[in-house]
Amino acid sequence: MEKKALLYEGKAKKVYMTDEENKLIVSYKDDATAFNGAKKGVIEAKGIVNNRLSNYFMKMLETKGIPTHFIEELNDRETVVEKVTIIPLEVIVRNFAAGSLSKRLGLEEGTRLNKTVLEYSYKNDELGDPMINDYHIFALDIATKEELDMIEAYAFRINEALTAHLEEVNIELIDFKVEFGKTSKGQIILADEISPDTCRFWDAITNKKLDKDRFRRNLGDVEDAYQEVMNRLLVHDN
Repeated sequence: MEKKALLYEGKAKKVYMTDEENKLIVSYKDDATAFNGAKKGVIEAKGIVNNRLSNYFMKMLETKGIPTHFIEELNDRETVVEKVTIIPLEVIVRNFAAGSLSKRLGLEEGTRLNKTVLEYSYKNDELGDPMINDYHIFALDIATKEELDMIEAYAFRINEALTAHLEEVNIELIDFKVEFGKTSKGQIILADEISPDTCRFWDAITNKKLDKDRFRRNLGDVEDAYQEVMNRLLVHDN
């Protein structure tokens, strides 16, 4: 497979075309941003960790019946994925109060929610990714009711699988964001990434944050936290 022209460069990844139809190469960067790009920095080896972890989680989820865009890991930073049209929704699943939810509802961070919360944000940087509901989604023709029902079902199944898997290595899944896309055949599959950039991971015993909040909040030990998540999972599997 030959890497071709750069198709897209985002905050955390570059996406390249290839000489094979419906296959792209994703290259993970060490660049880090927060607050819609207002804060910028570099987390050493973040791209390597996120590439490996995202692929790890994608492969695990496929064993649970969740279709993903993952095809093949090429090297430390690059992965072949199926080309999809991204549905412009950030699908957020929350098991505990943290971040913006704590601020909006006045809940102490770390409060276990009585019921898992599902939220949608309109994926639009210029608008600041505003939160929207089902009616907005249908009004904007982002997805049909049947498609949204499928996305919702996948989101809760992903949460169940990730939560159980992470509990085995003493990591609490506080919340996470995922994105979905449509293949050339119209199938909805999990896309983008699952990593410390897109999830809140806390040590189940100490509540130490093992995710991007360490960068957002200037908590230090950012690189070590990312590595810790990867090391626990890889050692666990070996």
